[in-house]
Amino acid sequence: MQDAFQAGQQALVRGDLEQAESEFLKVLKWDPLNAGAYANLGVVRMRRHEWSLALTELKTAERLAPNVPGIRLNIGLVYFREGDYRAAIPPLESVARDEPNSLQPRFLLGLSYFLAERYSQALSRLEPLWAEESQNLSYLYILSIAADKTGHSTLEDQAAARMLQVGGNSPEVRLLIGKADLARLANQSAVTELKSAAKANPRLPFVHFYLGIAYRRLNEFAEAKLEFSRDLTVDPDVAYTYDELGDVCSYLGQEQEARAYFRKALQLNARLASSYYGLAKIDFQEKRYSQAWSALASAGRLDPHSASVHYLKGEILLGMGRRAESKSEFQIASRMQKTVRDQLLPNPELRAQEP
Repeated sequence: MQDAFQAGQQALVRGDLEQAESEFLKVLKWDPLNAGAYANLGVVRMRRHEWSLALTELKTAERLAPNVPGIRLNIGLVYFREGDYRAAIPPLESVARDEPNSLQPRFLLGLSYFLAERYSQALSRLEPLWAEESQNLSYLYILSIAADKTGHSTLEDQAAARMLQVGGNSPEVRLLIGKADLARLANQSAVTELKSAAKANPRLPFVHFYLGIAYRRLNEFAEAKLEFSRDLTVDPDVAYTYDELGDVCSYLGQEQEARAYFRKALQLNARLASSYYGLAKIDFQEKRYSQAWSALASAGRLDPHSASVHYLKGEILLGMGRRAESKSEFQIASRMQKTVRDQLLPNPELRAQEP
């Protein structure tokens, strides 16, 4: 058994995932309670981007070895990669508590707080990392936005100045400034910065995506579609880009294109509530009420606090002649709009971030 375990680890190191998987499965035949084998199988799944399978293996490993921080770190990473930042926070908090000097879990925890819009907690986690991360442009950008959101103007200016000092006038810095403008809803300024970055480096990851976001916010949907399409030439496997393309195609009245883009987005990431919502809207407009209801149910499970979901439910029920139920959904939507930020409203920071 030990030979198989060592062979599996060696295969994992050299990137031979098939052999690694085979060896660790052998270990589990001999020892079904071997936490290390489950943990390493989880890593195999992670490298294949099989997030759901990875989570199953890692949670089994955690039950068998609850005191191993590395297992909980990988669980946090899986949730992070799936875009479920709120779920990533508890395991990352536990690792940061157990390993207070380890940089990766502290940075990931701060980033998860940031992406979950818990800006005060993000700032409290990220600011202490200045000594280690102040050469990292992404860190400086996130820190500056968190500082802006929490009213810490001195730290915001410090991070922005450091960003220019580290990156100069590079396309990467122009991209980050454009993203910061988007976060502050300065959309026209964002277009200027992002176009400058795209001109200097048209293959720069994210630049066309965020330029598409800026154009969409300005209701320039044809330009937004063009930029999102250009983003796919840089990275063709990003679910969020297909989701955005579906959205702008819907605005342009290109419903069949929109449907195809939403389905592609869900093929890449089955947790995108906005893509299910987009499909539901198209089916509703075509009076395909049962299909619309099914897609909307999936959106609601993923985002139970969305006013948009309840409003569209009301519209569908009204179309089906179920007026009393429709009225109830409209009332729920109205209450939610007053108390909860709708997660189905566009948020460019939901694009996957690289720690």
